[in-house]
Amino acid sequence: MKSIYFYLTLFVFTTGSYAQQFVDKAVIEYEVNTNLKKTMSNDSWDEMMKDNLSDLKISYYTYTFEDNKSVFKFDRWSPKTRIPKQEKEADEENSWYFDFTNQKMNLQKQIVGTNFVIADSIPNIQWKITNERREIAGYNCRKAVGKIFDDVYVFAFYTDDITISGGPCSINGLPGMILGLSIPRLYTSYIATKIDLKIKDSTVIKPAIAKKTYDLKELKTLIEEKTKDWYTYGEDKEENKRQKNMFLWNAFL
Repeated sequence: MKSIYFYLTLFVFTTGSYAQQFVDKAVIEYEVNTNLKKTMSNDSWDEMMKDNLSDLKISYYTYTFEDNKSVFKFDRWSPKTRIPKQEKEADEENSWYFDFTNQKMNLQKQIVGTNFVIADSIPNIQWKITNERREIAGYNCRKAVGKIFDDVYVFAFYTDDITISGGPCSINGLPGMILGLSIPRLYTSYIATKIDLKIKDSTVIKPAIAKKTYDLKELKTLIEEKTKDWYTYGEDKEENKRQKNMFLWNAFL
């Protein structure tokens, strides 16, 4: 009798093990929420603009991956989003391509109306994995806390059932895919809403092409030089510093 129970237990265990499927290619849709009004300054111009804006900037992005390569791109706006056209253009133009096998990335970022292409190695993010868990898009996820730009904390929920070590924008480096992400200092969150295991067009997984590319250090030096006189107006120096930091963080996220 004991042997029968043993084999039944073994059968159930092995059947469950084989039933678990690890995802190595898919298209993940994210809802991205930014509290736009909290990102704005308290000067008279921004205060006047706030009355004509929706509280949240809500958009949808897709993360397509296969063969340990990925691309994260804008898909569409939520009809609830009410912001000027020029506020939308950068989001629509940006893209993030990663080759995790070769540890290379290629980002196209629109900064002050100009598209820049960054080609560089994938930066390392410091992560601390916790025991907190939650379910996102049907996947069991574990929480991790990371730090970017020296002192900006990000809070991620990742699943190791999806094998690529990626995430929204340039956030990556966990032992699985990030399905939920919050960046409090940018008032922004990303949450996976659906995962399609069939890729209709894998040709979208490609780097942006440009005559001139920059590495992170080159572009940061250029942008800081071009904007050195920005955010120096008014008496609120702390607010000026906050606005400049958010500009740079968004530029290189």
